[in-house]
Amino acid sequence: MHVMALLKREMFNVSIHGQPASLEDVFPNWHEHDRFGLVIDEVFGGIGATHLLQLAMTAYYDVKVSRRTTLTVYPEIYAFHIGKGHGAHAHYDFWPARREVILKTLDHREVLDAINDRGITRLAVPDRPMRDVVHRPKEEDAAFDRIESAFVYSASGRTAAADLAISGNDKRTEHNPRQTLRPLSELRQNRVSSATGRPVKEADDTFLHWIVEREADVTDEDRALVQSRRDALKVDGLVEETYRRVGIAEALKRLASAGAPAK
Repeated sequence: MHVMALLKREMFNVSIHGQPASLEDVFPNWHEHDRFGLVIDEVFGGIGATHLLQLAMTAYYDVKVSRRTTLTVYPEIYAFHIGKGHGAHAHYDFWPARREVILKTLDHREVLDAINDRGITRLAVPDRPMRDVVHRPKEEDAAFDRIESAFVYSASGRTAAADLAISGNDKRTEHNPRQTLRPLSELRQNRVSSATGRPVKEADDTFLHWIVEREADVTDEDRALVQSRRDALKVDGLVEETYRRVGIAEALKRLASAGAPAK
């Protein structure tokens, strides 16, 4: 829940087609019942969508002020790990653990079922080839009826043919990727949120157990590779990420290739 106190919209610069833009341009007509879904199909892949995710969480709290004041709620965000777990992303406030959905299948029908079950309204999918596939009856129509925005992202943080760029202008925007990539040994030693100074999920035994469980998803080499990739994007400690806004139909066609080797 540190995100509630950590992030503000002023910490991000947004541009669309090279022109200054706003959170509302990225997520038109965001409302209090919106839910953001992030499809992940490679080790720590969600880190490449850090700023889009963080902007969505900012929108979640901004649309209903009581979420930052009197309520104690985590943002309605869901990570869908395709094929297997790809490393815990819980530091981003995908919490409780049910918000990281581990789908041990590459079946596109199961993936869309899971997205529909969680009522996702804004969806980000990895940049995979489009495939013409058949979903279960009415599941595709349900997605078309409900999902309002779709994005393609790259685990590298830079997406080909991008039209949307989001950059951090405050070093706190790198807190979540930094925490996500910290070795388990360090996390065991520091279990109080540095953002609030109060014990939060990081101090909860169930949180640590989840991180330990997901540790088997990754190797030390994986962690080092993703860290070096993130570091390569940094300018004065800050990162710009790029995305491609797409129609819902295209997102679902790319979703069908998530988890499969790129050809």
